[in-house]
Amino acid sequence: MIDETVEEIREMQTHSSSVVAVKAARAIASLTDREVATVEEYIRDLERNASALRRANPSHASLHTTQRDIVTTVTDADPDSIEEAKRLTEEAAERVVDRVETAKHLAAENTAERLDDGDTLLTHDYSSTVLEAVELAARDGKHLTIYATEARPRYLGRKTVRSLAEIDRIEPHLLVDSAVGYLLSQCDEVVFGMDCIVGDTLYNRVGTFPIAATAHQLDVPVTVIGSGAKVIEDGFVFQNEFRSPSEVMLEPAEGFAVENPAYDATPMRLVDDVVTD
Repeated sequence: MIDETVEEIREMQTHSSSVVAVKAARAIASLTDREVATVEEYIRDLERNASALRRANPSHASLHTTQRDIVTTVTDADPDSIEEAKRLTEEAAERVVDRVETAKHLAAENTAERLDDGDTLLTHDYSSTVLEAVELAARDGKHLTIYATEARPRYLGRKTVRSLAEIDRIEPHLLVDSAVGYLLSQCDEVVFGMDCIVGDTLYNRVGTFPIAATAHQLDVPVTVIGSGAKVIEDGFVFQNEFRSPSEVMLEPAEGFAVENPAYDATPMRLVDDVVTD
């Protein structure tokens, strides 16, 4: 199961980092089904497979922190038997899954409470936490107007706006990325999900930085929401993904290069609020 999950995580380019972290935690727990001769062999297997899962997506901080938590829980306990080591692994994995899923919902709830009836928001890319916050606010009777950027080149904003269109009391608009400067002055707030915050830098889907910089110039507040597990002070080095040129254009790139980074880095000085669990 581990090898299959590693490959699946590598291909999960449109899923949130919370989904990836949960899938990896459940995969590492499957090691308890393997037969090993000694505790030392089990620990080596656990560390090796956790490392493989982390390498499958080096840009997802929550994947790294949750896998590290599971391994540390087992190794710090210094188990006396294989059975104890496996029990510790299962319990740690269960705690990780519960913490990630609960944190995501709490972040959405906390965000929904902050939104006011009649607000006009702008969001970028696709964030399941942002969508849940909007749905909760609408359920509480709040009417919101929301502009969602296309998020080229993969157009994940289209997925966002289709989801928004299914929520009562929400007036959704799809916005071409280059029109952000035109519309931002009409917005009360920008709301982003996040891949992670490391130190004084927000790493998120490419296009976040120019939107945040434009909002700062226009005095439109920027709020970032997500699980607290995605906020990291140290111990993690973000690695960007550079995706296929075919996402940008189908014709051969003759005489020029196509740059297609998945994420960009936004200084936290451009962010007004961070809402977590």
